[in-house]
Amino acid sequence: MSGRPAEVTQVHTRLLKCSLELEESRAYWRNSMSPPVTAERAFSEYWFGAKSLPRVALLLTNFRARFDAYPAGLAVLQRWPDLDLASRRVIGHWHLQLSDPLYRAFTGAYLPERRRHRPQVRRDAVVTWVGEQGPGRWTMATRIQFASKLLTAAHVAGLVTTIRDPRPLAFPPVPDDALVYLLYLLREVEFAGTLLDNPYLASVGLTGPELDARLRALDALTFRRQGSLVELEWAYSDLAAWAAARPAAPAHAGAPA
Repeated sequence: MSGRPAEVTQVHTRLLKCSLELEESRAYWRNSMSPPVTAERAFSEYWFGAKSLPRVALLLTNFRARFDAYPAGLAVLQRWPDLDLASRRVIGHWHLQLSDPLYRAFTGAYLPERRRHRPQVRRDAVVTWVGEQGPGRWTMATRIQFASKLLTAAHVAGLVTTIRDPRPLAFPPVPDDALVYLLYLLREVEFAGTLLDNPYLASVGLTGPELDARLRALDALTFRRQGSLVELEWAYSDLAAWAAARPAAPAHAGAPA
């Protein structure tokens, strides 16, 4: 064991109670810089609006699994005030993938494969897929609930464009800074696959020539490919160093928050 953070591999049911939660995630990043981070404090300070104390406690439990488990990433997110909506969407999606193997398989393998044959999905097909991930593990009611939650999270992430069948599949925009964040984060995480071939990039359509073109345009690394030979040079030692060197966006620039 390397001691590095790792993607979660044991299937769990946290998604059934906590979806992608983009705005709540941003509130967590903003407020978790100063300890103690407790449900009572988050509740009394209205981190997540007028949510009940049990709901606040549930959010904190999930966010610790999603973000605290990857401290280099959380430290950057806590100090990234100009993070735009498109970046928050894909970064939140990637952290959910890291912390939930069922969501990772759904968005990083099942949906891309589905897209190659028919760029839409129905809930019944997802219910069947969920059952195939653990034959006999869940009742039909739980499979249906999982399917609904997976589709809801994928919709928030921009991978599914509607909440009604048939649901067209799409790829969300991936800003350059968000892509660099993922690549530098994955350098510090144990995960299945390689830096250029993994469910995180595949889930947002960054594979093959399209990925190569995006990588060549980045300033934070140098990418070269000649046949099967790939050369990747990093401009910064780690994610923290990149974030420290990254210039803050002007207040009027970027996508709407």
